[in-house]
Amino acid sequence: MSKRSHHHLTELGCIACEDLTEFGAGKEGWLAPDAGTTVLCALDVHSLAIANRSVVLILGWSDSDKPRVKIRPELSPIEAERITAIEWLVFDDIKVIAIGTSRGFLLMYSLRGDLIHRQMVYHGQIIKLRVRGTKKDLMQDISSEDVCVVMPGVIARFDGSDIRSMLQRWFQETHSRFWDEKSNKDLEDDGNSDNRLPYQIWNVNKYGSCVDAAITGIMPPPLMELQSSQRYYCAVTIGDDAVISAFRLSEDRKRSLVGVILSKVMPVTFSTIASFSKMIWRSEPTPTSKPEEKLQSFARASSLTCLKDYPRKGEKLTLSPSGTLAAITDSLGRILLLDTQALVVVRIWKGYRDANCFFMEMLVNRDDKRASSSYHVPGKSDYCLCLAIHAPRKGIIEVWQMRTGPRVLAIQCAKGCRLLQPTYRFGSLSDSPYVPLEVFLLNGDSGQLSVLNRFLN
Repeated sequence: MSKRSHHHLTELGCIACEDLTEFGAGKEGWLAPDAGTTVLCALDVHSLAIANRSVVLILGWSDSDKPRVKIRPELSPIEAERITAIEWLVFDDIKVIAIGTSRGFLLMYSLRGDLIHRQMVYHGQIIKLRVRGTKKDLMQDISSEDVCVVMPGVIARFDGSDIRSMLQRWFQETHSRFWDEKSNKDLEDDGNSDNRLPYQIWNVNKYGSCVDAAITGIMPPPLMELQSSQRYYCAVTIGDDAVISAFRLSEDRKRSLVGVILSKVMPVTFSTIASFSKMIWRSEPTPTSKPEEKLQSFARASSLTCLKDYPRKGEKLTLSPSGTLAAITDSLGRILLLDTQALVVVRIWKGYRDANCFFMEMLVNRDDKRASSSYHVPGKSDYCLCLAIHAPRKGIIEVWQMRTGPRVLAIQCAKGCRLLQPTYRFGSLSDSPYVPLEVFLLNGDSGQLSVLNRFLN
């Protein structure tokens, strides 16, 4: 499909198809974040995943002839389990879809719909799956790539290298079984792996249950532990009780009293409720299930700061590529720009209720000789970090230059639109042509997918 440009937007393709009716397509504003039935979306290059409570649809927007895949995870009807988060996991030669459920399970599926991995993270709903990474460069002497699992009051971290190794083994074994003429059903059964991925988990419930959180990156150890060989991470959480909270996360599993209580009492309580539910449903034949997975104990999480400003409540959080800035929306229609290293709010926007934000990179100043040369390929240093703000109540997308720069762009958009951003790609080669951080606009009513132009005239 040819690309069409409308000044600040370039149309890339269309996702409209009959399969979307199961997700509410055809109803006005079905894709809007404030719609009655929340539809989850995850974008990658040439692929889009859309999910409701029980189904994930994978479709391509650049090739309408490419077959679409529906994934129906095996969810527990007794506990009313549902899909609560989705995200792409993209490596150099591997791409899978990750699914989080309301019972705390992390699932990974191939693009054919085969179950690759299933693992309990912790009892409770997975709110968000975050994929991020920082490469080693002049500013960052340590590289870190991870998948962050966010739950109410709990945050977990899976290392990207561990996930890559597990996926490579699975695809190699699958390829071998294909030549051994093993059936697809056997592949699916074997995909429900007993090999647990190692991970770290922390209780960040000190200031109340969080509605969103993120690990912003690696931080220095405390003053008394400068010689420590373990890594420390900084985590930012937002919630109803505390608009912003920050924690230092340690790899040490020496637990606090609260951690001991939660790790001991919560599984017993959850198991009791599940057993009682099964007694009520005992007239129904139930398949034999595997024994309940043993949960991992909490590592240490030390509080760094907290901002309480009743009745303001934190709603959404998004990170810059380096993790040094975070944009936080709250219930009063404000957007807070947080410096995650100094833990200071450096900018505030007002009048943006129900806003959705993403960081992006644009060529703001193009009047130099290099930019005017047709032979110059823009590098990372040519781009400027900006924040794209989608204000659905105003029907507008604004782009602001970071940190204290002006508004550089304003675009009118339809009511049923949603702002999307492709997931981070693990292990991207540093010597390859630089690909700037882009933001896409999906019109739910027309099915049209467009990208915000990175050039400003």
